[in-house]
Amino acid sequence: MTMTPIDLEHLRMAIALSSEASARGDEPYAAVLADGSGRVLATALNTQHSERDCTGHAETNLLCDASRRFDRETLSRCTVYANGEPCAMCAGAIYWSNVPRVVYALPVATMKAAAGAEADELLIGCREVLARGMHAVEVLGPALEDEARAVLEAHHGRR
Repeated sequence: MTMTPIDLEHLRMAIALSSEASARGDEPYAAVLADGSGRVLATALNTQHSERDCTGHAETNLLCDASRRFDRETLSRCTVYANGEPCAMCAGAIYWSNVPRVVYALPVATMKAAAGAEADELLIGCREVLARGMHAVEVLGPALEDEARAVLEAHHGRR
């Protein structure tokens, strides 16, 4: 399947929100949850530093909130949009939330390169993690890499 204009719009929203996470001192990552009609149901930012939570990745925060607010049937018609490729932990959260689709901007290798010596990444793509599940999760990305990379480079350039 290919990306739609709605996919690109929501991916740009995640990229814009990632700047907010960076501005408050967190890692520059954000995620958006949209239903099958493209309506945004929830957004989340990375909170690893501000909440002193090593699991505070944007996608994990998003799905913790969403799984409390929506049933599995609702989530089964949603898409997660993320400015960075979901890590193995976040891919697991996507899988177990019953969300069948993820769209991301930057691949993990680009995120590592942009962070330089500060990088703390598991160098495994979400496609590989999600391909090992018992039900399918569609993965689209990378896309809008230049836009997403600019936020990440600005964040790491100011440290």
